[in-house]
Amino acid sequence: MKADIHPDYHFINVQMTDGTVFQTRSTWGKEGDTLALDIDPTSHPAWTGAQRMLDQGGRVAQFNKRFGGLSLKKS
Repeated sequence: MKADIHPDYHFINVQMTDGTVFQTRSTWGKEGDTLALDIDPTSHPAWTGAQRMLDQGGRVAQFNKRFGGLSLKKS
């Protein structure tokens, strides 16, 4: 390997969404930093099988909800 071209590889703490912490090696941050995860295997639908509704209705439903009371008819 070439010298002085590789990033620093050190220990960091990883905090999962449920509060558990484990130690691993990474090039992220500095030695001893804590990486807080927003999504991890304990909360992600791909691993848990649970689904969350992020969007209510499609684009047309959102448009009708916002502009449904407007009329294009001339009085």
